[in-house]
Amino acid sequence: MNLHLTNHVAVVTGGASGIGRAVAECFAAEGARVAVWDVAETSDPNVLALRVDVTDRESIAAALQQTESQLGPVEHLVHAAAVGSGKFGFPFTNLTPDDWPRVLEVNVLGMVNVAHAVAPGMRERKAGTMVFLASVAGQIGSQTDPPYSASKAANINFAQCLAKDLAPHGVRVSTVCPGMVQTPLNRSVWQAWHDSQPDEAKRSYEDWAAEKIRNVVPLGRWQQPEDIADMVVFLSSPRAANVTGQTINVDGGFVMHW
Repeated sequence: MNLHLTNHVAVVTGGASGIGRAVAECFAAEGARVAVWDVAETSDPNVLALRVDVTDRESIAAALQQTESQLGPVEHLVHAAAVGSGKFGFPFTNLTPDDWPRVLEVNVLGMVNVAHAVAPGMRERKAGTMVFLASVAGQIGSQTDPPYSASKAANINFAQCLAKDLAPHGVRVSTVCPGMVQTPLNRSVWQAWHDSQPDEAKRSYEDWAAEKIRNVVPLGRWQQPEDIADMVVFLSSPRAANVTGQTINVDGGFVMHW
């Protein structure tokens, strides 16, 4: 399917690895000019790689200026930058209030910062898209990592606020919620669980994840970063011109609403 994205300019935060990298590669495959904003180095020669901390508004402003001077006005934003607490949060008392601020700063205020940076230009041009990577954890109150779950719920809610505010200006905003995806963040959840278990209860990542998938994913298989990227780039394209304010799950049926 031709998504009509040739020479469009897209920014992907958190695009150095995992789902963000898959999104950047998918945009590039569609002919878009892509900037990756990440605190980590990006090795992909097909993108403009910029070191950006989404909690630092000056860093974002500098990256926006550099992106637009080298690639052109930003037409599409995909915000995939996120962190977890690094701890296994069931029960929530396994964590302390000190485990929350960094997650909320990156996952919630990072979203706020990039939205404030790119929205004025999109609004002025009367065109643009934003897609925010949330999680099924933000819909079901996942106990695995309460700060992460709460931050993803905030992502969904703020994206709906943005969608309502920006719709009159021709800017579309939606959220994509991955389910079980093999990423460094997913593996870190297992590691936190594993480290908290007595020796006799410890299990390999493969065994732990396979049982979880059997129990909660109706399609019975991992979602791949490319699965999420396909949905994100479709929502960013003119093919989804009448879609905004939506929360789309790419989760193998993990979360169903009826």
